[in-house]
Amino acid sequence: MQRESLATLPNLISLSRLGLAAAFVMLKGTNERLLVIAVAAVTDFLDGYLARRHGTASKWGALIDPIADRFFVFTAVCALLFDDVISTWQYAILISRDFMTAVGFLTARAIPWLRKVKFKSRMSGKVVTTLQLGTLVLVFLAPDYVNLALWLVGISSLYSISDYTLALWHARAKQ
Repeated sequence: MQRESLATLPNLISLSRLGLAAAFVMLKGTNERLLVIAVAAVTDFLDGYLARRHGTASKWGALIDPIADRFFVFTAVCALLFDDVISTWQYAILISRDFMTAVGFLTARAIPWLRKVKFKSRMSGKVVTTLQLGTLVLVFLAPDYVNLALWLVGISSLYSISDYTLALWHARAKQ
């Protein structure tokens, strides 16, 4: 049985978001933080694109990519909260889907009859991530639109949580 390599280009690109999260915290300038968000968004697209195009999609990549996404968004949102750029309720909306996804994942791993279910990314999750990153950009470029964006994040988060829950339930039923 051959072991998958963690050191593929798509996986390394995904892992770069961990460093970008640290950079976001360390940098305080608007332009610098906007650049970090843009690079994180590009890497989020690029890792999956390269994995699909070159046939290097792997179990490692399927695990690393969403963790790197969640880590970047969580770190950036925490930094904005600690820097008093966003409020506590804005923070809660921005991370609501991520929190519920983590709870769902841990629950699915704790329940024996759900352990065999394979987790796959879904379009609803990608939409939430895109809206989260877009909201982070609005924080710096158009703060008057942040609350509207948060409504979109909140609604899409609720939909995504439901979508993943139903997908898990249907996958379980097929086991």
